[in-house]
Amino acid sequence: MDFLKESESAGLYIRHAINDAPTGSGFDFHIHDRCEVFYFISGNAQYLVEGSVYPLTKGSLLIMRPCEAHCIRFLSEERYERYAVNFPLSLFDSFDPERRLMRPFTDRPLGKQNLYFLPGLGDTFREMCYYKGDDYGRKLLMTARLANIAETARKQSSEKICAEPTLPEQTVRYVNEMLYDEITVGQLAEHFFLSTSQFSRVFRQATGASPWAYITAKRLIKAREMLHSGSSAKKAAENCGFGDYSVFYKAYVKRFGEKPSGNT
Repeated sequence: MDFLKESESAGLYIRHAINDAPTGSGFDFHIHDRCEVFYFISGNAQYLVEGSVYPLTKGSLLIMRPCEAHCIRFLSEERYERYAVNFPLSLFDSFDPERRLMRPFTDRPLGKQNLYFLPGLGDTFREMCYYKGDDYGRKLLMTARLANIAETARKQSSEKICAEPTLPEQTVRYVNEMLYDEITVGQLAEHFFLSTSQFSRVFRQATGASPWAYITAKRLIKAREMLHSGSSAKKAAENCGFGDYSVFYKAYVKRFGEKPSGNT
């Protein structure tokens, strides 16, 4: 990382980052348990979200809801600059309990309608990132600015039309349908009349991850959500497709750096 400015307070995280000559190294696919707003300043890249490939230009803004996999794909090593904000789905609940502002995040198919073109927001993101007041003031500022961005996206989202899914998008959609079932990559490939290697190649091109890495990450995010809702670790593991608890335990600790714990 050539430059990184980040701050976190009251459940809100924002970062401003620059890479002068980016490569694929260190930019693996991401799956979060929070929403993300990504704002592109410069570079030569595409953004992958659940099988959809979005071209990026200055002023591109992408939104991702919790558990929506995404990653960057570089087309050259041009200077890459961006802002990203992560926040809980409940951010606006105090004044928007119906979550109307969150509809662009939640009321759409997985990996669809993520991209908006909103030039001129650079100063808004800089204001949020470089705010010099206290945590309370930062939260007020960020909540207000993010609400404005969400409302702009909400107004524009009704104009977006979903095209027929491509093969890569179909593979991602099918994997999500089978996410918690007992399934192998070979069985997933067979559904599309592809070899295992062909399916894995198509899937990686769509998501930036191997099928099994993607499945495991999504299962772990869901298991963590269940644990936080009071489920036992054993039940969370079983419901999220982990037939072997020891495999679940090791994967959970590796990803989150903590032991899975919930109600017994």
